Amino acid sequence: MFGRREPVPFAFVAEADRFRSNVTPPPRERLSVGQMAGRWLLGLTIVAGLVGSLVVGTPALSVDHPGSQPQQSQASQKN
Repeated sequence: MFGRREPVPFAFVAEADRFRSNVTPPPRERLSVGQMAGRWLLGLTIVAGLVGSLVVGTPALSVDHPGSQPQQSQASQKN
């Protein structure tokens, strides 16, 4: 941005990109044991769900060779 030398209304807005605060934020609170265990349990549940869906879905994605074992229904064999 171009620096302006003439006084303008709300000049502090124009100079806001150069402003540095000397106020430090308060320190973060430490998680309790229950909160930490809850986060671990949630993460473990999500990972177990993904692994379970992969295990259950893998047989459906496997490609069987239909030429090796021709399957016929019982209705077609009664002719």
